[in-house]
Amino acid sequence: MDQKPKTFFLRTYGCQMNELDSEIMVGKLMQRGLTRTDDENNADMLIYNTCSIRDLAERKVMGKLGQLGNSKRRDAIIGVTGCMANAKKDTIFRKFPYVDFVLGTNNIHEFDEVLDTILEEEGQVIRTTPQFYQELDYTEAYRDDKVKAHVSIIRGCDKFCTYCVVPYTRGQEVSRDPDDIVEEIRRLADQGYKEVTLLGQNVNSYGKDKKENDCLFHDLLYRIDAIPGIERQRFMTSHPVDITRELMEAVRDLPSACEFIHFPLQAGSPRVLRKMHRIYTVEQYMEKVAMLKEIVPNVSLGTDIIVGFPTETEEEFQMTYDRMKEIEFSVGFLFAYSPRKGTPAMRWRDDVPEEVKSERLHRLMELQEGIYAKQRTALIDSTMEVLVERKSQKDPQFLQGRTRCWKNVLFTGDESLIGTLQPIKIRSYRHQTLIGERKISEQEVA
Repeated sequence: MDQKPKTFFLRTYGCQMNELDSEIMVGKLMQRGLTRTDDENNADMLIYNTCSIRDLAERKVMGKLGQLGNSKRRDAIIGVTGCMANAKKDTIFRKFPYVDFVLGTNNIHEFDEVLDTILEEEGQVIRTTPQFYQELDYTEAYRDDKVKAHVSIIRGCDKFCTYCVVPYTRGQEVSRDPDDIVEEIRRLADQGYKEVTLLGQNVNSYGKDKKENDCLFHDLLYRIDAIPGIERQRFMTSHPVDITRELMEAVRDLPSACEFIHFPLQAGSPRVLRKMHRIYTVEQYMEKVAMLKEIVPNVSLGTDIIVGFPTETEEEFQMTYDRMKEIEFSVGFLFAYSPRKGTPAMRWRDDVPEEVKSERLHRLMELQEGIYAKQRTALIDSTMEVLVERKSQKDPQFLQGRTRCWKNVLFTGDESLIGTLQPIKIRSYRHQTLIGERKISEQEVA
């Protein structure tokens, strides 16, 4: 290449793990002297960190790559990273010959080497390893957020749900060394971070593949709780099979452990759960929900739900609807099923019509909106602890933060409060956002 790039544009699609991978790549690019820009039309390098979980995410990326081929952007260095890089590596180069490199989720450690190859030689580079082997240097990550940080603790998944591409794009489960995790979080605390979110496709499996470390997931939470300066720790995503009593007791007992657990149900029908290969029954799921609410009475639960899975009947959908109505999740990620190439479910006919999927999804969303409204109305006039994160982008007169149970809160206050825990009295709500006012302490009044 005649001229070295000076600016880069990076767009992230998908989950928090993709966001963390993007932060590592941004850090590496800045160390190379490149400047990040939001101007996609003029950046010297374009990187799209992609997701394959949902069909819509893939179509967005494919559409974007197609647009680049019809524009003058073909002269930029173009890279595709993330889950699509593993799942669609051959298709990407065939359809979009102007893409310079494809880098899989398990190959982020090779990012610098790939860039050197692109800059020194002509031709395309592809690096996609099916299994995660090389630990990353997370200290290289550049984080825009200075209050809370994502921390990877385990990569990959061994569950092989029939609809999911993750085991094929990210490989089998590999836990990080607990000492490395604790040291990274200690450094974050020294830099002023107050909250960490522990990330993994299944965080509850942490440590099971590294018995020599003698540190399971709940043990790790205890070690993190002992780090001075870390006010809160969260985690996602969980698999119901691996949620243990010891974990529930840790959430109850540890001051830093937030009382919010993402607890994906996926479907309320026993037959559909078996067809999904979720490896738990509805009864087992409900027993764990009951146990969790008994051990942690103020816990909030999140879920993922898929409607319209192949062969799902109206009666089976109603089972899902009834379970959601009974549990009253405080967070719900609701989706209509879309076939993913390479998964076992791809072999089955996608026989639930799209209009039926849409109608079922709409009914679930209406139910969830009603639950949200009920929960938020019940919080009016209560006082909640809020970690102040930033000024609101939509309403700059407000500060924005979250409660321990992951509810978004707006209130007026000075920017000096960012990064602190504040008692906020809830006065109203707008959509899913709580509106409150800061309670003034007696010392401030005096």
